[in-house]
Amino acid sequence: MGAKRKSYTPKFRQEAARLVIDTGRTIAEVAREIGVGEALLGRWVAIERSRMDDPPEALDVDERAELERLRREVAELRMDRQFLKKAAAFFAIENASNPSERSR
Repeated sequence: MGAKRKSYTPKFRQEAARLVIDTGRTIAEVAREIGVGEALLGRWVAIERSRMDDPPEALDVDERAELERLRREVAELRMDRQFLKKAAAFFAIENASNPSERSR
């Protein structure tokens, strides 16, 4: 006996397609993230775009490259911010635990 095929609700299909359309991410990237096949998600995206009055245009190669660069930069800045928050907390604790250091 074959395995039962997984079924998805219309709301899930629409939301998955909107992830691709609204965020400009690739079908492959979103498909991996949500655990569905690329071809299946591609069909959902095509259906959703056909329902839209004025669907947004797909990003060209230059726009996609710029988007990827900006996403990497945002990730780096977030890591920097996390590090600085931890460093500030460390020095605040260090400063509070050594009151004699403040009188210098």
